[in-house]
This record gives sequence, structure tokens and C-alpha cells, in this order.
Amino acid sequence: MSMPFLLPFPMPGDEASLLRAMARPGGLTQVPSGELAYLGRAVAGLDLLGVVQLAEGANDTDGLILYEFWLAAHGVEASSCAAWFNLGVLRMKRGDAGGASEAYRTALRLKPDMVEAAINLGTALEASGQVDAALGAWRSALPPPAMRQVLHNQMGRVMEVQGRLGPAADELRSSLLIAPHQPDVQQHLVHLRQRMTAWPVTDLSVPGVTADEAAFHCGPLASLALWDDPKLQAEGAADWIARKTPPAPERLAPSFGYKHDRIRIGYLSTDFCRHAMSFLIAELLELHDRSRFEVYGYDASPEDGSDIRARVLGALDHHVPIHGLTDEAAARAMVADEIDVLIDLNGLTKGARLGILRWKPAPVMATYLGYIGPVPLPELDYILCDEITIPPELEADYAPRPLRIAGCYQANDGRKPDLPAVSRAAEGLPEGAFVFTCMSHHYKLTASMWESWCKIVASVENSVLWLVDDNPESKAALSARWAEKGLAPERLIWAARVDPDRYRARLALADLFLDTNPYNAGTIASDALRMGLPMVTLQGRAFAARMASSLLTAVGSVEGIATSPADYEAKAIAIATDPALHGKMRAHLAGGAWERTLGQAADFTQRFEAAISSVIKRP
Repeated sequence: MSMPFLLPFPMPGDEASLLRAMARPGGLTQVPSGELAYLGRAVAGLDLLGVVQLAEGANDTDGLILYEFWLAAHGVEASSCAAWFNLGVLRMKRGDAGGASEAYRTALRLKPDMVEAAINLGTALEASGQVDAALGAWRSALPPPAMRQVLHNQMGRVMEVQGRLGPAADELRSSLLIAPHQPDVQQHLVHLRQRMTAWPVTDLSVPGVTADEAAFHCGPLASLALWDDPKLQAEGAADWIARKTPPAPERLAPSFGYKHDRIRIGYLSTDFCRHAMSFLIAELLELHDRSRFEVYGYDASPEDGSDIRARVLGALDHHVPIHGLTDEAAARAMVADEIDVLIDLNGLTKGARLGILRWKPAPVMATYLGYIGPVPLPELDYILCDEITIPPELEADYAPRPLRIAGCYQANDGRKPDLPAVSRAAEGLPEGAFVFTCMSHHYKLTASMWESWCKIVASVENSVLWLVDDNPESKAALSARWAEKGLAPERLIWAARVDPDRYRARLALADLFLDTNPYNAGTIASDALRMGLPMVTLQGRAFAARMASSLLTAVGSVEGIATSPADYEAKAIAIATDPALHGKMRAHLAGGAWERTLGQAADFTQRFEAAISSVIKRP
């Protein structure tokens, strides 16, 4: 954050020569050196209030020059701390984080209790990559409660990015103890508690904040793992959108559509990089029927140099980088390209450019794949799904309107991966045990699901549970709960994070995938089935709670779909204790079930294109 300049005061004396010089084209940067030295002496003759007034009326470059001239003469005076502070603000605006840090440190030497300088120093240090020093600067400040609230939020945000989940949660809770009703802070704290498996996640232990309020403000991603109710998900998402993304002044695309020989389909994403979405969608982009479709990619993704990014961009007919464009400029670029249908691949996930969508840059707009839940943005027309993920009887609970793809909704890459050799021994798994696994993020795990998993493992002799080592806090919490159930510690095994190919290969080492509810596995579920790993899922009402059911139906393994917790537990135990049943499920998947269904990218592309073609507008 940058603090404001000091309030203006009347400038003593007549500084007409300075004002004339600043009024020239280019300002003080174009003044000859001799004259500039003279003007510098004039600036040095001003008092603090005079230079502040003069700098506030100047452009940033001239203001910086004025402060540097003045501080060359007055820099050691105790009263000059405000000038050093303002110099730091201007340097930071120019991107000079190091110079800004020096200025803020000087201000603090002259006035150690200048809280604003300590806050801005932390921001400048963070910008220059000195995160620990930034945290130290913020901690050194002794602000009033309102400023402490800002500091707690700043530190919590940085610690969350660092992966220090417990300390981040402590900072956010401290902020809420000062000002309880902060929706964004509640959102981050609830999701941190989900990631740490700190159940119940909506019990924030903050006087005045009820569990219902925390749940309502939990944010779009957290809501998918909190509620199995699309209406509640939509209500929370609508509030989040209203706070984050105001309507645009106008809608740009013609409502009646364009006249084109080929359908111009645009994909908007911040995840054209090493991200699960790109791994799913790459072959769809490659296989679009170019006699009927012209493919545009509006790319706000990081340049990570990955093979999958190169592949995705290579599959586009038109790659349009929009990283540096405002929402309006990006939307107008889409209108200039006369996009017939825009597919938003982010939804309400991190980095989403919802502001672009609010300009309605295409006559038809749909959200797909990135966010598996309601996206109640008025400008969106459709959410792409299938008959299982959003059945007709639940259609009224969704915004925007469901647009169904025949068969399974999920795109997949049918190319055969180059998988490394793996073994149970190398992964720390016992050779003769029955291995239950779930490689999903821990924020998807709930107390009731954990209870079911413990019952399942306890009921199956010589079985183990194999989970991804997601973060230290959740690992410690789950290990403690495991012990409380009387289960031996060696029966809970942790898998390190690895590259995508090894991750896929090692899925085949397990015996049964235990899915989460209400937020099912999506990409991971498809990967597990591809690797021949049977799965049990608990089907619910929401899209996110029905993803795995759609995948299991597609590959012909519906015996893995449960409809209640008791049914889920019974199915898992039956599969694990009946070698014939387990062998039958294994054999079905090993016989090419995934390759014949989900892996048929050409077939999926035709079904996807049929759904899109059915809603295209033409004048």
C-alpha cells in the first residue's frame, strides 16, 4: 500500500521561476543543467511546507526531482521525515523498490514512530523479494487498531503465499478480533482452515462472527467443499461477485451475433500453463474442426516455459496475449475479433478476469471446466455440464443456464503419456497390503469423510491409507485424528508431491481410490481411472459432488457410485474384501475402458462442438 501525500499548505514566497520551468514540455527533465542547478538552489530555499505544496502540484517525475533537491540541503533535519516519506512514495511509483526502502528507512530514523513509513517500508521490501525483512518492518510498527488490522491482513496474506498456513491463520484471526465483519478476511481464514483440516472450518473463534456468516463469506472455491447445495453456492458466489466485480458501463457485443462462415470460438484463461486445466483441454484445442471453427486464445497466463503451455498455444489459430491489457481493452479486442462464443476457463478461480466478461464481449458466453459450480454473473449465458453433473431436476438451482454436452462433460487428453517405472517399495508402500488412496488436496476433505475413511480402513485387515503430503498443518492434524481412532501410525502413509508423469504412474500402485464429498476429484479422478485404479465416490446434489459419478458412468464402472455415507463405506469395504469383485473392476479398467470413452478426444470434440453450435447466434 502507498500512503497519501501530506495535505497541501500555502506556499510561502514567489517561486514563479520554478513554476514556469515545470510548466514546460517535459517539465524539469528538459531544463538545461545550468538552469536546473539554479532552480535547485531555489528549491533548497523553501521550507518543508513549500516543497510539499510545489511537489503536489507537479507530475511524479518533477516531484521526485524537487524532493531530491530539497533533501540534499535539509535531509538531516528532524522535520524532513515527511519529505523522505513522500520521496519513498514517488520512488515506489516509479518501480524503484530499493530506493523507496532507503527513503522510508531514513524517515524512520528521523521519526521512529512514523507508522506509515514502517508499513510502506514493508511493502517496498516485499516488492524487492525481501519477504522476511518486510514482515519484520510491519511487526516493528506500533499502529492504532485500524492500522494493526491492515498489518495483520498484510502479514497473513504473505504468510499464506509462503505456505505458512498456521501463522497466516493466526494473523487473519487477529485482524478479525479488531474488526470482525471483514468478508475477504473471513474468506481466507475459512479456506486456510479447510487446507489445515481445522474442523469445523467455519468456527473462527471470533466474537460476533457466527458460523453462518463465515460460511456465507467463505468464497467460491471453499464453498464447493463446504456445501452440497448449488443454491447456497450460488448465493455466496453472487455476493462475492457483487463485492469484487462491478458491472461494466456497457455491453459491447451485438446481441444478434455476427455473419461468419466459421464459428469464431474464443477461450479466455489465466491457466494456459502447467495447470490441470491445460492438461485436460490441450487435445480439444488441437482437434477442433477447422472447416467449421476458428480458434482464438485470450491468454493472461504466466509464461512458465512448460511443454504443455507450448502445446496449448500451438493449438490456437490466434494467440492473443492480454496480460497487460485492462479489462475494457481486452474486451474490446474480443469485439474487434468478432468472437461468436467466448468460453471462460476460469470461472471463479484465482486470477479470473471477470471484469472482461462484464463488458459482454461476445454474443454468447459460457463458463467451462475451471470452476465446477454456479457462476451467477449476469453476462454469462451458459455453464457447460452434462446430464449427470446437472440433471434436469436441479437445473433451476444454477446460474447461468446449463448447456449440456452429450456424454461426459470433461475434456481429456487421449495421448499416451510417457510414464516412468514405479514400485511400491520406492513409494514406501507395503507389498502385500490393500492400499486405499486419495491424492486430492486436503481442503476437499471433511470431518464426515475422514470418519468414513477411518471406518473403512479399520474394517479391512492389512490395509493402509495413502494420502498426498499436502501441508504440515493438515498432516499433523490428520495423523493425530488417526491415532485417536486407534489406528496404527504405519497404516497412514504420505506421498510426496512429484511431477505429473510420476504422479500418474504411481496411482496404479494403489488398489482403490476413495473420493471426497461434497467436492469430488475431477482431473485426478480421470487420471486414476486411466491408470486402472477403481474408485468409490459419494454422489451428491451439486455439480462438484457429481463429477466423479459422470466419469465412472462414462467408463462403465457405476458400481463405484454410492448415494449415502453408509453406502459409500459398504461399497469400499466390499471391494477391498472381495478379491473377485476387485479383480473384476480392475480388469474392466485394464481392458481399455478409459481409452474407449474418456480418452476419445476426437469424439468428445464433436460432442463439445455440437453443444456450442446449438447456441450460436446469427443475424
